[in-house]
Amino acid sequence: MKKIVAFLLMSLLAGQAFAGAGHGKQESVVGMPGHADEVTRTINVTLNDLMRFTPDNINVKKGETVRLVITNKGQLKHELVIGETQALLKHAKMMRSMPDMQHTSPNTASLEPGKQGAIIWTFDKAGSVDFACLIPGHWEAGMKGAFSVN
Repeated sequence: MKKIVAFLLMSLLAGQAFAGAGHGKQESVVGMPGHADEVTRTINVTLNDLMRFTPDNINVKKGETVRLVITNKGQLKHELVIGETQALLKHAKMMRSMPDMQHTSPNTASLEPGKQGAIIWTFDKAGSVDFACLIPGHWEAGMKGAFSVN
């Protein structure tokens, strides 16, 4: 029962991490899942065991849809989660109590060592959009970054 409640709470927080995200064109805090036929460019991001993303600051244009090709070059599992800072912090806290939780949200790529994944994302509002690895201890070690949306 605890796992069911935790899963439901996790799903709710994942939804808050990209508030308003969906395939509609409503504005949201962090953007929304994009469509492959709308991708204007591909951005390669690597994750490593130094608890860093490369690059960790990415410039995108308001309205741009990008394909993030994410590669885990480390020996540990890592992930990239796009979200609003407070929602990411809440989610990271929950992950500390449920370290084996699997993510399947469109704003997330969870990768085993040596694996590659992708996120297609549309940035529909100017400002800053955060991303982080929410595996316990990774955010705290500095595994976070931001998109600058202009």
